[in-house]
Amino acid sequence: MLESLAFLRTIEDHRKPNLASAPRGVINRAWRSLVLNADDKVDRHAYTFCALERLQDALRRRDVYVAPSERWANPRAKLLQGAAWEVARPEVSRALGRSADPQLELKKLGNQLDAAYQTMAANLPTNTAVRIERTAGRDRLVLTPLDALPLPPSLVALRTQVAQRLPRTDIPDPVLEIHARTGFADAFTHISERNARVEDLAISICAVLIAEACNIGLEPLVRPDVPALTRGRLLWVQQNYVRAETIALANLANAWLVEAQSKIALAQAWGGGEVATADGLRFVVPVRTLNAAPNPKYFGRGHGATYFNFANNQFAGLGGVVVPGTLKDGPYLLAGLLQQQSDTQPTVIITDAGSYSDQLFGLFWLLGYQFSPRLADVGDARLWRLDRSADYGPVNGLARNRINRELIARNWDDMLRVAGSLKMGTVGAVELMRSLQSGSRASRLGQALAELGRIPKTVHLLTYFDDEEHRRFIGRQLTRHESRHSLARTTFHGRRGELRQRYREGQEDQLGALGLVVNILVLWTTLYMDRVLNQLRAQGVTVNDEDVQRLSPLSSIQFNFLGRYHFALPDVIAHGGFRPLRDPADADEFDPGFDDS
Repeated sequence: MLESLAFLRTIEDHRKPNLASAPRGVINRAWRSLVLNADDKVDRHAYTFCALERLQDALRRRDVYVAPSERWANPRAKLLQGAAWEVARPEVSRALGRSADPQLELKKLGNQLDAAYQTMAANLPTNTAVRIERTAGRDRLVLTPLDALPLPPSLVALRTQVAQRLPRTDIPDPVLEIHARTGFADAFTHISERNARVEDLAISICAVLIAEACNIGLEPLVRPDVPALTRGRLLWVQQNYVRAETIALANLANAWLVEAQSKIALAQAWGGGEVATADGLRFVVPVRTLNAAPNPKYFGRGHGATYFNFANNQFAGLGGVVVPGTLKDGPYLLAGLLQQQSDTQPTVIITDAGSYSDQLFGLFWLLGYQFSPRLADVGDARLWRLDRSADYGPVNGLARNRINRELIARNWDDMLRVAGSLKMGTVGAVELMRSLQSGSRASRLGQALAELGRIPKTVHLLTYFDDEEHRRFIGRQLTRHESRHSLARTTFHGRRGELRQRYREGQEDQLGALGLVVNILVLWTTLYMDRVLNQLRAQGVTVNDEDVQRLSPLSSIQFNFLGRYHFALPDVIAHGGFRPLRDPADADEFDPGFDDS
């Protein structure tokens, strides 16, 4: 490639150059008939376009790279290598829980794969949701979609009782109340003077966060008679405390919120925080910016961006990243997980079908995650086997693809090096996966990671086909995440819900504030729902554990997002007390607003 580019430079000013010495290694099969004529001579124009296309492909794959560059640099240069890798290898193997011997790991994976095949084959006669059809001489699996289960009357009654007792409040109140309980606003420090504090700074920070999260600007929050809410104070806080250079501190604030959520008994009934979901929230971006892209399905005729975000099974948000347009989510999924700061790290990752690839399955397995995407077009999914001679009975026709063990074994040390470098933070997940995935043909290391990933992917597919409850569990978790997005859209109500920041940093600031405020609202609702349940039990009302597990803190009806932005807490609440629960006898008629997750 480089020789071809150097040659093109030498003939740039020549009208009829001699092309006999043009390097032909760049000419692939697709271009050969266009570049070479019947006399085996090189056509200059076709050769130039061939070289440029191959250059573009190689740049995307990072086989050719630019230095210095942030986007087009060589990501492999940041991997652990040489003496540093020799020293780090034992530590990395222990941290990942992976042996340096590929044959040992392949044997363990083979046992898991064999057990999954045998289990599905044994249960197939009684699995009414799955059947195998013969199409075009090949077996094809057909999976019947799940039917919605009816809601138990006790659950409907409990949701109504909880909704009737939740306090109603204007949006500033829960933000200030949660700060009083967690101190999350203290995580924001001055951009240049870390110890700079002023009186009632927390009120100003909460006001700016609400302005960003509700997409309304500062004007509705300005109160000339309140020193913490004057226009000058809010502008100063926005520029010095809530901006690109300090937004990383919001991750620390968010970690405090996630930890507070995990300590509530009700949240513990929903899960242990070890399961995380990931999904994208789309925003139209009506201003001219490089950090937006077209997609008619989501943005009509305009451009937009995606807030790819995470949440655990306790309904707590785990942060997110802004993606121009609707790029493939996989690299951002991995990057977001590796940046988690919460005490309870998720080990099971659930996404929609659009976020997975074989390489991603391989990397997730190496890093110790169980990757469980919801599947689409299961009939076209390919199942793989390690043992050519294994007999899986009625499933044999589906297991027709064989894993290349030698490719995995030859690249095992490099794959460990990649996983260790990601774990230790020496290389970024997005830039690394760009180099592995992009281009018309994956690199050898990318091929090996994909080959490895096909084993845990097949195990997941077999479990997904075989276990209805597993499919329902994945669906419930993604439904929760979609409900969280509904709450986020209700919160982000100003300016028609459009994201109008021109620069990536501004978009990340604003959507980071949105994620933080949504977490505050979820935590506030969970606290009061927990108190309602305690009140119901004290009154002798039967509360079933199964119904409690299906409650959701993602309602928005208890919050007023429009107007009345006052910032004052009653002394009782400021000192750790709670608001009184409402009397259901005095409650007005309203839709409880709780989803079915």
